[in-house]
Amino acid sequence: MNAENVDGLYSDHHGWLYSLLQRRLGNRGDAADLAHDAFIRLLVKPRSFDSFDGARAYLSTVARGLCVDLWRRREVEQAWLDALAAQPEPFTCSAEHSAIVLQALTAVDAMLRKLPANVASAFVMGIVLEMTDQQIAAELGVSDRMVRKYMAQAMLHCMQLEARWAANAA
Repeated sequence: MNAENVDGLYSDHHGWLYSLLQRRLGNRGDAADLAHDAFIRLLVKPRSFDSFDGARAYLSTVARGLCVDLWRRREVEQAWLDALAAQPEPFTCSAEHSAIVLQALTAVDAMLRKLPANVASAFVMGIVLEMTDQQIAAELGVSDRMVRKYMAQAMLHCMQLEARWAANAA
């Protein structure tokens, strides 16, 4: 698929996709941004479609995923803002620092969502809640040894995430 094909898909489907996103999000600005992002994906990773309906099915699926990503980012952002507001002393940070923290939190959230549920739960209980292996094992109904395996698996994913971040920063 070349730029001309994407241009044709854009003219055939953009209005429909924008309307779909606007109904789903209730916000024209977000709908415009996500419609744009859907077509950018087609430029980055070209696809061909057998039919008009096939293109719409693909765009609808992409739009659904983009909405979920937007909602998750907003949940993470709200949690960050709530944590800042809960600080005993007024705490301010630069917009750049906030953006970096939100990007990191979003990446960690995405990593945790890719892990099996018990692995993600064990990691959060151990790191965030500072629970012992025995406490985590009792909570999850597994052995201490299994908790250590879960933690090792989660830490491996953290190291991979950190390596990707370091590669992107270079």
